[in-house]
Amino acid sequence: METAQTPYLTSTAPAYVGRWPRVGLRRGALLALAGLALTAFVLSLTVGSVTIPLREVLTALMGGETTRATWATIITDFRLPKALTALFAGAALGVGGLQMQTLFRNPLADPYVLGVSSGASLGVALVVLALGTTGGVLLAGLGLPGDLGITAAAVIGSALALALVLALAARVRSVMTLLILGIMFSSLTGALVSLLLYFSIAQRIQVYLNWTMGSFGGVTWAQMAIFAPVVTAGLALALALVKPLNALLLGEAYARSMGLNLRRARLGIISSTALLAGAVTAFCGPIGFLGLAVAHLCRALLGTSDHRSLIPACALLGGTLALVADLIAQLPGSQHILPLNAVTALLGAPVVISVILRRRVR
Repeated sequence: METAQTPYLTSTAPAYVGRWPRVGLRRGALLALAGLALTAFVLSLTVGSVTIPLREVLTALMGGETTRATWATIITDFRLPKALTALFAGAALGVGGLQMQTLFRNPLADPYVLGVSSGASLGVALVVLALGTTGGVLLAGLGLPGDLGITAAAVIGSALALALVLALAARVRSVMTLLILGIMFSSLTGALVSLLLYFSIAQRIQVYLNWTMGSFGGVTWAQMAIFAPVVTAGLALALALVKPLNALLLGEAYARSMGLNLRRARLGIISSTALLAGAVTAFCGPIGFLGLAVAHLCRALLGTSDHRSLIPACALLGGTLALVADLIAQLPGSQHILPLNAVTALLGAPVVISVILRRRVR
């Protein structure tokens, strides 16, 4: 197992391990990232198909009366929950990707490598495609119409996938075996979804495809009461696992020699990532590339692999990039909206390409 994991350690870790920047510089970088996140958050409230002055935005947030009554509705009912969703989702994917890259010691691992998003996708496919072929009568009878039914299906699918991953993690000793099982689970669910697509009607296929494109705009305030606490719990668990994550940087043998309980640490890391990835997939769809690229950007920015700095940095930068991607997808001043996953791919693909090229050079 050590031999299979060595390439990531020898090619990536020396670039960061040992280059600990001064505490003041790291704090300055974190403050700069916080400033960028705040700026992107404010822009997401002011810029869109209708540009609203910042003064009016602040007035609406404070409960005052805006110059135009529709502006207050746009801000409080649409833009504010969407911006908060993007902030939470980006933070979740950034931290989840960092944990998976450390656990598997693989620079191309992301939060979805365990198959949690595949479970959510299968749940949505079963509801939208299989039940949809009967005209959606069952959904209406269950009180799960429209977006609420899709969200409920994704939550159930993610929860079942999480339970399966945790059961496997408790029984499997090798993280490499767990990684392979996650890939196989994703392939299996992908095959089932393909079969459902083949036998479904065109209208339901389009609904499913729209979900796979990802969106931060579908989370209501009622859903935010579930989404935000779940993501916060996942982030808090990640912060509690800083020491095990740092110990795993030099391999499981080193971590074991330091007295780390590998099984408990692995379960904690997987639980945290599964919560983060499952919540984002259930409420926003499968958002790609952010979880893969953010950790690499933060390592390069901070010049360290210390998770005490990387976890808050990944949360801030992930939230910022999610807000920026959503702003680009909105095409400010236009009524058109681009697919969110297309924008995140344009932002994340260059980072992944640079990682591959650096590995070849080394």
